[in-house]
Amino acid sequence: MLKWMVLALLATTGAAQAGNYDFLAAPQIDLNRVYRIDKASGEVGACQYGLKDGSPVGVTLCYPAGEGAGPQTPSEYGLIASRHEKEGGVFRVDQRTGAMSICYVLNEAVVCTPAAK
Repeated sequence: MLKWMVLALLATTGAAQAGNYDFLAAPQIDLNRVYRIDKASGEVGACQYGLKDGSPVGVTLCYPAGEGAGPQTPSEYGLIASRHEKEGGVFRVDQRTGAMSICYVLNEAVVCTPAAK
């Protein structure tokens, strides 16, 4: 019985850790970029499809967190897209404080503006 309880606890712990990220497509209609956020730390990254010379398959191009896009004060973060069809960036929102910043790809990295309310 104890063995099953330990296994159930381990399974529950693993399930609680799952789902640490949210994903959101950029609102720009001719851009195939998807942003990723760590919901606890607020770190933002992005990936998109790209062509590879001589390959019909292509590659996944990913942009790491750059200036302002790295881990923030621990909280509950999310991503929100504007409805502007030419906007390549997204809003990072702190759901506890209401602070927001704009995140976008610049020079091969995701950058975010300082958070504001």
